[in-house]
Amino acid sequence: MAKKAESTLLNMVLVLTIIAVVSAAALAMINNVTKGPIADAKKAKTEAAIKDVLPEFASLQTAKTMLDGDKDSTNCNMAYDAEGNLVGVAVESSTETGFSGHLGVMVGFDAEGNITGYSVLETQETPGLGSKAGEWFQKDGNVIGMNPGTNNMTVKKDGGDVDAITAATISSRAFCDAVNRAYKAFTNVKGGSDNE
Repeated sequence: MAKKAESTLLNMVLVLTIIAVVSAAALAMINNVTKGPIADAKKAKTEAAIKDVLPEFASLQTAKTMLDGDKDSTNCNMAYDAEGNLVGVAVESSTETGFSGHLGVMVGFDAEGNITGYSVLETQETPGLGSKAGEWFQKDGNVIGMNPGTNNMTVKKDGGDVDAITAATISSRAFCDAVNRAYKAFTNVKGGSDNE
């Protein structure tokens, strides 16, 4: 019969060290295996969102702009027709003011600044409430067709023009904030003030 190993501090530290090293190696391997597919899926989702929120276009040009108070630049995808005329801009915007924090949206504007569409890219909002932003603001022209330069893009409860999601006012305010931030980026790049 094999002799049972004595339980000493050195044995316990050695066993825990081996477990930690094996676990870290397994996590690193899984991260390397999944990093590429996750990045590819995010890129495909972004490309699909650009096509969903803009009118027909022939070519895209990417521009970046820095908004006041931001640490990172905002991505703007400028869409042109075959003659080189600007037909719209798809802005990848986000806010941290949602009920559960981060809310990322792609907002499309035509050349005049009217909202042509939007797509929710990332959300951590409450399922069944704030997570409805993907469909809610599309109904009855609630946001589509509005121009943040002329419309008050805040919820009606705060004196604005946008119907809030029922029982999800904080998420609705966050969505409006993301749209207003997208419009600021749109005006920066359309006016030629690309900051990067």
